[in-house]
Amino acid sequence: LAGSLNIPAVQTLYLDGIDNVLSTADRFGYSTLTERDQYGLALALGGGGVNLLEHTGAFSVLASEGMRHPVTPILKIQNRDGRTLEEFRDRSERVMDTEPVRKLNSILTDNNARSFVFGSRSPLVLKNRVVAAKTGTTNDWRDGWTIGFTPSLAVGVWAGNNDNSAMAKGADGVFVA
Repeated sequence: LAGSLNIPAVQTLYLDGIDNVLSTADRFGYSTLTERDQYGLALALGGGGVNLLEHTGAFSVLASEGMRHPVTPILKIQNRDGRTLEEFRDRSERVMDTEPVRKLNSILTDNNARSFVFGSRSPLVLKNRVVAAKTGTTNDWRDGWTIGFTPSLAVGVWAGNNDNSAMAKGADGVFVA
């Protein structure tokens, strides 16, 4: 899984069951995976369309060890006099037990475990900072993703062409995103 290989992801989905995985996805904040009877094991390989904001928000649950914080684009609205009109209030909730998330985070932050695929000095390494990361690339080179986090920040990056045309062959998510 650390090397972003497909077989461990598919096997994990198989062992846990699609319904359990979709229930976890709901708790993590995905709203786009609505047609439960339409998904199979390809769900582990991107077989269910999700948007970047939801995907990044779900990874932030991992960053906060199982706590889901609502995603918001606006933290505060002030009038021209500096008076606060509206302000975001964090209504976080625990959506997963801490221990399994810590195990997954250990996998996603283990540079030695991912270096057999990405190399020991890949773009996934930030000097003096532990980084969890997962990449994705479609078979036809139309989409490249990298989503990662530190304990205080989750980031998702998508790369592709606006007209859905393929990028250059070899445009893996780890490099383009």
